Amino acid sequence: MKKFCLIGYPLGHSMSPVIHKELFKLTSTDASYELVEISPEDLKDRFCELKEFDGFNVTIPHKTQIIPLLDELSQRARLFGSVNTVSTDGGKFKGNNTDCYGFLRALETAGIKLGGDVLVCGSGGVSRMFALESVLADANLTLAVRDADLDAAEMIKKEISDKLGKDIKVITLDEVCGKYDLLVNGTPVGMFPNTDACVLPKEKVVQCNAVFDAVYNPMETKLIKYAKDANIKCSNGLPMLVWQAAVAQKIWLGVKFTGEDIKSILKITKEEMEKI
Repeated sequence: MKKFCLIGYPLGHSMSPVIHKELFKLTSTDASYELVEISPEDLKDRFCELKEFDGFNVTIPHKTQIIPLLDELSQRARLFGSVNTVSTDGGKFKGNNTDCYGFLRALETAGIKLGGDVLVCGSGGVSRMFALESVLADANLTLAVRDADLDAAEMIKKEISDKLGKDIKVITLDEVCGKYDLLVNGTPVGMFPNTDACVLPKEKVVQCNAVFDAVYNPMETKLIKYAKDANIKCSNGLPMLVWQAAVAQKIWLGVKFTGEDIKSILKITKEEMEKI
């Protein structure tokens, strides 16, 4: 039996074991998946424990901190400076980033095109990935953040200029106005238990042609509700979570999944989330 896990701290009610175990079933793979909590200060000392696994996922707060411990990085992991999937090959650890592919496949599943005028809200790790992917797709990017996060947003702007040779616009959330082809929320605003919050007011949301919200608990955030009420194409973050897991298994095991496969896993994952 092959062994896989997720490392992070704290892990709480992670949906990763449910998703991966269902993906294993689809390909008749004899494998296990477990949660391994490792505090930030223990990561270096406990890294050797991970050699017993055939691969593992990485979540907060280790996505960046794990990089110096790895032997190799994929192109996307190097670009983002962030790792969420580690594969073992000949005893060497290779860091990969499948979050980006999960994002792109989630958009594709929802019939949303990444391009044109894109507004990304937030300056954290996932917003940074959304920003870089948007620029890679040749979009005209505006990054909108709280006043307190302007310095972080300016760092992303500089990174995009240095790495990709492109310029982006940085504004505060209060300054958002006009139409956008796609609005992407990379902040935790609207996440349970603060479900009454929304990153932007309704009148600004309905100006957009499509909406993607990285939040998936609740399944329908206020942002997604605004989009649905206005008949705007939209997706929450759950398809991204499932697709990034599917791409991780492709890296580990060489397996592939169809859109129908992912739909079946989404249904099961939704049911498990409702139980929790």
